[in-house]
Amino acid sequence: MPNRVIMAPMTRSRAGEGNVPTDMNATYYTQRATAGLIITEATQVSEQGVGYPWTPGIHTDAQVEGWTKVTRAVHENGGRVFLQLFHGGRISHPVYHGGEPPVAPSPVRPKGELFTQEGMKEFVTPRALGIEEIPGVINQFRQGAKNALVAGFDGVEIHSANGYLPDQFLCDGTNRRSDAYGGSIENRTRFVLELVQAVVEVCGANRVGIRLSPSGIFNDIFNSDPVETFEHLIGRLNTFNLAYLHLVEPLLPVDQYPQYLDRVTPHFRRIYKGTLITNGGYDRDEGNRVIEDGEADLVSYGKLFLANPDLPARLAKNAPLNEPDESTFYGGDEKGYTDYPFMDEP
Repeated sequence: MPNRVIMAPMTRSRAGEGNVPTDMNATYYTQRATAGLIITEATQVSEQGVGYPWTPGIHTDAQVEGWTKVTRAVHENGGRVFLQLFHGGRISHPVYHGGEPPVAPSPVRPKGELFTQEGMKEFVTPRALGIEEIPGVINQFRQGAKNALVAGFDGVEIHSANGYLPDQFLCDGTNRRSDAYGGSIENRTRFVLELVQAVVEVCGANRVGIRLSPSGIFNDIFNSDPVETFEHLIGRLNTFNLAYLHLVEPLLPVDQYPQYLDRVTPHFRRIYKGTLITNGGYDRDEGNRVIEDGEADLVSYGKLFLANPDLPARLAKNAPLNEPDESTFYGGDEKGYTDYPFMDEP
């Protein structure tokens, strides 16, 4: 890797018909090929996993062909790229599932509303997965990993953060099961560890990363024992020798939850023995600091990479940065997507 600047996964809702990546998506990622590593936007492993409109998948031949255009272009420009494997679980809506409710570990309805192609809609109560269905969901991730390799990706990241399906199994606020996948910390971490095992068998451990948010409350996720849960999980992850662990600092204030850590990276750095990526609103100076202090090996940037396709060069020179246009974050065309200027452009 030429630098320690990682492009964080960012949903942009700009996939084409059939949730197929397009030439515009290939341009977007290729513009950012100077990243130490690109991690793609969340990419659903099945129709069941869809959570948002116009997001890409990795479960049809057309989607694999679309992603192949992306990886080929990124590699031709010297880049490295992992695909993020995603299942929204309860963070979805019947509009994506033929009128049927989304699935989750337990029938616990999230608070709030969801962005859909038909506008904002209230969340619904999800359907609890039967224990006999769980191997099939794990197989969706396994097949997604196989498809990612066919599409030319250098590896995959399992999205187990931010309140989506794997995170829903981890947290007791969303996991009320009384079978082998619920109750104790060992049981609540079982689904994620089985996911990791399945994907590692496909890709090899050195091509698999995982993203976790130990102090996350996004998407109405809640855990009464987050430190103990994630200490157990991360300790078990050490046995896989993965490419990396990607930790997300709190996206929202956690002051009202005394059981949550204000900073997760330094705490879990002491437990995790492998390569660690940290994410969470870092600027240039703070990114340099966490690396110099040994808290992390790499730093992932979201909004800054969104608005600055040549972010590593700008950080190296301490050059001015483009400001991201939040009105163009989700959906739309090239505006706010592929039209941010490089340093040498007006």
